[in-house]
Amino acid sequence: MTQRLTRRQAIGGAVAAGGLASWPGLIALAAEPEILFREVLLVDGTGAAPRLANVLVAGDRIVEVSAPSAAGGAMRIVAGEGRVLAPGFIDMHSHGDPLDESYEAFLAMGVTTITLGQDGSGPRLGKDLDPRSWMAAVDRAAIDLNVALLSSHGTLRRAAGVPDSVRRPDAAGLARMAAQLDAELKAGAFGLSYGLEYVPGIYSETPELTNLGKVVARYGGVVMSHMRSENDEDIKASIDELIASSLPARPHISHLKVVFGKGEARARELLAYLAEKRRRGIDLTADQYPYEAGYTGIAILFPKWALPPTDYAKVVAERRQELRDYLVQRMTRRGGPEALLIGTKPYAGKTLAQAAGEAGLHYADFLIRIGPQSGSGAHFTQDKALQDVLLVDPHVAFSTDGGPGMRHPRATGTYAKLVEEYVVRDRKLTIEEMVRKGTGYPAHILRLGDRGMIRAGAKADLILFDPAKVKARSTYVDPFARAEGFDLVMVNGKPAYEGGARVGKSGRLLRAR
Repeated sequence: MTQRLTRRQAIGGAVAAGGLASWPGLIALAAEPEILFREVLLVDGTGAAPRLANVLVAGDRIVEVSAPSAAGGAMRIVAGEGRVLAPGFIDMHSHGDPLDESYEAFLAMGVTTITLGQDGSGPRLGKDLDPRSWMAAVDRAAIDLNVALLSSHGTLRRAAGVPDSVRRPDAAGLARMAAQLDAELKAGAFGLSYGLEYVPGIYSETPELTNLGKVVARYGGVVMSHMRSENDEDIKASIDELIASSLPARPHISHLKVVFGKGEARARELLAYLAEKRRRGIDLTADQYPYEAGYTGIAILFPKWALPPTDYAKVVAERRQELRDYLVQRMTRRGGPEALLIGTKPYAGKTLAQAAGEAGLHYADFLIRIGPQSGSGAHFTQDKALQDVLLVDPHVAFSTDGGPGMRHPRATGTYAKLVEEYVVRDRKLTIEEMVRKGTGYPAHILRLGDRGMIRAGAKADLILFDPAKVKARSTYVDPFARAEGFDLVMVNGKPAYEGGARVGKSGRLLRAR
């Protein structure tokens, strides 16, 4: 079946929809050279079986999807040669700032859109608490890939003048937070993120969050959360809190995991719990990355009473033994000092046991000395058998939870690992389902109507690859090794990564509609 969008139809449709200004890519269709992907194995992002097809791109959009035929008059013809053509991956949970950092390693693993503002902390937090000025700067800049931005709870709190030490903001503080959120959503944010294990989200209570969820609902947005706790015994209560604080907006679980949980049966039990929520009409979704180690701040090891804005020096002076006992108990449960690989200087690449040993200290005394604000690391606290069952569930999208420079292989290898291991080697996912969970499903969650699928009229964010040649080269020892096997990555109709290198910057800041 042929899907065809002629130049006249494309431009005429844009006019009918409210003018060419709302479809800027179509203005250039008549001038932009066409690119024909000829006889590719089309995996379109819907979950449909792969099929042989031609795909024609002009400007920033897909103009035609048709059965294989003789090449037309395109300026460039890209032969499929048995390779898959799929939508570019949409990373549901990302970090960093494209104004300051390169996302070439993301392009290398097929990512064409990232979602920022996660964990309650927006880009440039501490420099400018109103992300609208950041959004304007991104609009003017040349960036590697597309960006979908969430409002961030911690940033909202600080922009509204609510100190981190305040557990229950007064009515005026809540109103200021709601007004700031409304302004950011009006400017195009896709929803709201919480970071409830981090300062200041760790101090918030459900009524404060519910007040913001109601604002998100007015815009049809999504509420994503690093939940209050990911521990096995707390996971259901954390999900319930997310739902209660989001509704009537849509709740979304960031990097779904069960810390300390074991086995496939436990995973199936949790999935049944989530399915029951959906049966009750709650549009509950999640994302996950394919690694057993998380990556987060050292602060997660410390008790709440030792975290900012508490005077840490005073805590050490007055409650040192209590703090030491807490850290020993916490690290014992988390697998001991060998289960934490530090990712920030001057101890990057060393386990907590190694760093403490070199300092001649017990690991708890070492943690006390460096303090909760000393950096981040990879925490090996998850069970692969459990996590793999969660990962392949159709209601779980994919994410990296990574950013440029992060010392964790998920920031450079996530999508390559999914293809290499879960599709090709272990056959836990078909290629069409892996692509759907990495493209069409994230687009559905974010309500990106013109991305995440290959069809006439959609934006041309595309990746061309042979699944058998895709390799995730990064490891915990070498976390910066780039993925291999994605031959061509196209962002908004222009080649962005080809031949193992970035070849262009055609990303855009996306805005919710």
